[in-house]
Amino acid sequence: MTDRLDIYKVAPDAMKALAQTHGYLTTQTALPKTLIDLAFLRASEINGCAYCIDMHSRDLIKQGVSADKLFLVPVWREAAWLFDAREQAALAWAETVTNVAASHIPDEAYQAALAVFGDKDLADLTVAIALMNAYNRIGVGFRIKPAARA
Repeated sequence: MTDRLDIYKVAPDAMKALAQTHGYLTTQTALPKTLIDLAFLRASEINGCAYCIDMHSRDLIKQGVSADKLFLVPVWREAAWLFDAREQAALAWAETVTNVAASHIPDEAYQAALAVFGDKDLADLTVAIALMNAYNRIGVGFRIKPAARA
């Protein structure tokens, strides 16, 4: 695999701007960090970003999420008993927003998410998902290496 540029060195101001949005999500919203990180993880799994999957899996473990639950995030519908109603709604919304080109975010998905989150939380959750999709494209595009080691 070819080494790629270090975006943090080449475009530090752009990365700081993304970090400011992350800071907003963790300090100025009512969304629990675990819920945000579950949405981050699901979007990263869909996008195949090793760096972000590694990071958010570790974050969730630090927050007390069990390995059993973490392993089943990609198939959460089949293991729904492990996820509360808000987590299920966040995961479903993360999937439809991340897959926007295919999903076109149908009205039914929007109404289902809105019914669980309300206006402000749904807006903030959507910003979180959009942010993670941006980070995933950076992580995959520049092959940022995950913390995991052989």
